[in-house]
Amino acid sequence: MLVANPIYDIVFKYLMEDERIARTILSALLKKDVISVVVRPHEYTGDQRSSLSVFRIDFGATIREEDGTERLILVELQKTWLETETLRFRQYLGVQYSNPKNMVDGHALPTVAVYLLGHKVGDIEEPVLYVHHRSYDYNGNIVTKGLPNAFVDSLTHDSIIVQIPRLHGQINNRLDMVLSIFDQSRKDEYDEHVLRLDEQVYASDRDMEHILHRLTMAAADADMRHNMNVEDEYFSVIEKRDTEILLKDKQIAEKNVQLAEKNVQLAEKEVQLKEKDDKLKEKDDKLKEKDDKLKEKDDKLKEKDDKLKEKDDKLKEKDDKLKEKDDKLKEKDDKLKEKDDKLKEKDDLLRSTIALLLQGGMNVEEIAVKLNLDSETVHHLMTN
Repeated sequence: MLVANPIYDIVFKYLMEDERIARTILSALLKKDVISVVVRPHEYTGDQRSSLSVFRIDFGATIREEDGTERLILVELQKTWLETETLRFRQYLGVQYSNPKNMVDGHALPTVAVYLLGHKVGDIEEPVLYVHHRSYDYNGNIVTKGLPNAFVDSLTHDSIIVQIPRLHGQINNRLDMVLSIFDQSRKDEYDEHVLRLDEQVYASDRDMEHILHRLTMAAADADMRHNMNVEDEYFSVIEKRDTEILLKDKQIAEKNVQLAEKNVQLAEKEVQLKEKDDKLKEKDDKLKEKDDKLKEKDDKLKEKDDKLKEKDDKLKEKDDKLKEKDDKLKEKDDKLKEKDDKLKEKDDLLRSTIALLLQGGMNVEEIAVKLNLDSETVHHLMTN
């Protein structure tokens, strides 16, 4: 027979809205006699398509213990068919822990978290994993006296993890029977919206027949089929996004490893740098000592420089006076040179005149009389 595939949120919600079916599934998972279940309000649902790929339903389940006592527990059932961060589950649990509606007589209701996963969890091969909390004393011995206790139970919770891909069609117990309706190896080869189940396997079980009847009704519902198509489109986008996120997370993890290695290297280098800094500080102290001595010498040199400057100023003053005298001497030299040039010009003229007069037949004495010069001067001009 063909039935709707409850891996789809719309089908799963339709299935779990039936109180009898909810009791059947939770009884099998909890391995307890669930007397009644009530869907409780919660903060997040699978309708928030913009950010979540997890479908959640909370139940207030009244269970009957083996000794006949009855107690109320909170069952947080979360289903996803994509690999998702555990942070999403933890955030939701945190919200439920802080919700005052989940308090009874001043204590939070004992909580069991059920995860129906559409993916495998590492290398864990068991299709269903039960995670129970226990209490121990300092020496590691299990404590049983006084437990269960409302205070302790309100602060811890048990978990049941179902790996749907690990369901391979074998039915060995009641839980296998119930979970077989989620077994994706039973998908119809032409239409993954439906599962192909052997109704003879469930013929003697009224509760399972009721579940199959409701899934058959869902498979025949046109709106249900349309919503499953919408989920396919939505989750294909989410799966692509989550794949990209996982890839980036892997790259970030690799970068973190590299950063950790670099941090180790940096720590080693910081140790080496500290050693070098200590040595440099020691050298700096010695250099400072030398600098102080050099400064003392510089102060003495400055004192000498000041004295030398004072002497230089006096020398400059003397140099200025000497320059002033030199300028005056130069001025006199220039005047003397001017006179010498005029005398030379005059001597040259006299020599020319004497030469003309000699050519005219005059002797030295006549020339001396003519030019009003003495004979020795004429003779000197003729020979020089």
